[in-house]
Amino acid sequence: MSSLTNSLTVNAPAKVNYRLDVLSRRPNGYHDLHMIMQPVGLFDLVTVTLTETATITVCCEHVAVPEGADNIVYRAAEAMRERAGRHDGVTITIQKEIPVAAGMGGGSSDCAAVITALDQLYGLSLPCEELMAIGLRFGADVPFFLYGGTARAEGIGEVLSPVTVSCPVWMVLVNPMVPVSTAWVYQNFKLTQTGSNVTIPDSIEGLEELCSFLANDLERVTIPAFPVVGQIKQQLLNAGAYGALMSGSGPTVFGVFPDQAAAQAAAEQIRVCDAGWFVTVAPAIESWGNAAVTTD
Repeated sequence: MSSLTNSLTVNAPAKVNYRLDVLSRRPNGYHDLHMIMQPVGLFDLVTVTLTETATITVCCEHVAVPEGADNIVYRAAEAMRERAGRHDGVTITIQKEIPVAAGMGGGSSDCAAVITALDQLYGLSLPCEELMAIGLRFGADVPFFLYGGTARAEGIGEVLSPVTVSCPVWMVLVNPMVPVSTAWVYQNFKLTQTGSNVTIPDSIEGLEELCSFLANDLERVTIPAFPVVGQIKQQLLNAGAYGALMSGSGPTVFGVFPDQAAAQAAAEQIRVCDAGWFVTVAPAIESWGNAAVTTD
């Protein structure tokens, strides 16, 4: 390789859903949604390196993460390489910190990180709208991670507009370490109404107002099948959370707290209850940067 930058390590954040309304089912099986999505400060690290070979390689030590073409990051790399008209190889290394099949969008975020990294490494500087359109081919949540920041999400999740939350938000994230298939949850979801009566404002003032929007239709499927999700919600509320909700299709539950100290105290309380759960504290974030740039 030349002395130009050939490797980039990117933060890939998790997300939670402050709100998730399922409005209708499309003929193709996808659902129309109405959501508030929030990136949080829990990150996978995704390193993308250009190589001399023509091979795309995905490396991840987590046993549940496929390393070949079954991984959407592989297919995203193919698409970006084709868009750039390039033929060099790409090695993608994923250091997982976000639990897998947890309702926090880890796989979609990793995919967005690969798209972002290759846009920079190839010198494309594509507009965000084009990057989001590429990302949508690999998952409905991928455009959100390319968009950045708190967002109202409509359509299947790809129609995004900004929402301002004008107060600090700290969360305790709890995952009981049982994987939940998003496809299974949606396949078993039964619509009881169409449309949403809730109007999401462009700006949300304070934790009380934020918590007034907390709702997730998919809890109707996940909690009966995994009662531990409901138990975690109650434990978070007992520990002082202003509100608690399952994120996405679950099973991760987040509790909302006013500051880091309150969140840390609640997390310690929950760890004592069951040391086998994944428990961490993370803030709501609006932007995230590249972790490192390496040249050969």
